[in-house]
Amino acid sequence: MLIEEITRAKSARFAVMAALAAFATTPGTTAHAGSSNAQFCSNTAELQEQACLLEARDDNALARAICLNISNASDRAACSAEATAALRETRLECDEVDDEREAVCGLIGEGRYEPDFDSDHYDDPRNPSIPNPYLPLAVGNHWTFVEGSEIVDITILDASKAIDGIECIVMRDLVTIDGEPVEDTDDWFGFRSDGAVMYCGEEVKDYETFAGDDPIRPELVSRDGSFKHGRDGDKGGIIMPGVPRVGMTYRQEFSAGNAEDVATVLSTTYRYGRNATLDAFVPPALANLLCSAGDCLVTREFSPMSPGVFEHKYYTRGIGQFLATTPEEGKSVELFECNMDARCASLPQP
Repeated sequence: MLIEEITRAKSARFAVMAALAAFATTPGTTAHAGSSNAQFCSNTAELQEQACLLEARDDNALARAICLNISNASDRAACSAEATAALRETRLECDEVDDEREAVCGLIGEGRYEPDFDSDHYDDPRNPSIPNPYLPLAVGNHWTFVEGSEIVDITILDASKAIDGIECIVMRDLVTIDGEPVEDTDDWFGFRSDGAVMYCGEEVKDYETFAGDDPIRPELVSRDGSFKHGRDGDKGGIIMPGVPRVGMTYRQEFSAGNAEDVATVLSTTYRYGRNATLDAFVPPALANLLCSAGDCLVTREFSPMSPGVFEHKYYTRGIGQFLATTPEEGKSVELFECNMDARCASLPQP
């Protein structure tokens, strides 16, 4: 579709950055440092909404310029109607995303987002002083997840990435469907000396295959979602707290208009059969194998950029994540192979 192609070609983050650069001179949004009523989070959300609306207007102008050069009157009219409908829809989406961002502010507070990326507080990622039991990222560790024809292979590489003075371990995340790659991502994680694992960034490569190509080869179509702490205003976040507590909400990343994932800890004592909501779409055999002690961790993970969409993720000590469910879609992506724990040999097979 024409409008989708235009949207793909542009990135919302540049408009967001322009709006943020004007923050100090925007009437009604400036709050003085130290002010008791400073609302940095909400003001940031407001500027992002402004950027979203500006981008919607720009996309509409580009679409109309393209429509203008279509000779066939009927096709030209259809193109213009599509552009107008897309503008209306995008404006509504901007409002919905703003509501979600404001809701996040209610959960994490109104302070400036300044995660701890002081290199003095970080360990050697190959030998952390307090390894996180819910995210064992030792070199060579491997997990394989399955959901239908989709396979997710995750491996901790013997490699590191220097980011803002911090040595971050590299994790490769390869997603295939029917054997063809659709996403190939390098994730970068830092180990804080308090046991927290920090998300330093990711390099995302999305692929598609197209009928009629000879030979069929995956084509790189997007790098959306890529970010790196310290680049273009991007900031990492907590991917796993050192000591998770029920009710704790934290940003996993903040790349304005690009990657804004958030997580809330729902349970640190999960065991199948105790909570019908958390049991939904959980394979009992898998949960009973890994959570019989009643010490599994469950989080709710979401992005305000995708209103109404969230995942429940399930973690067990010594292995890490073993399940992700999307309740509104009735889906689950479950672990069926790993190599770092004796229980890996007993995982239920799909």
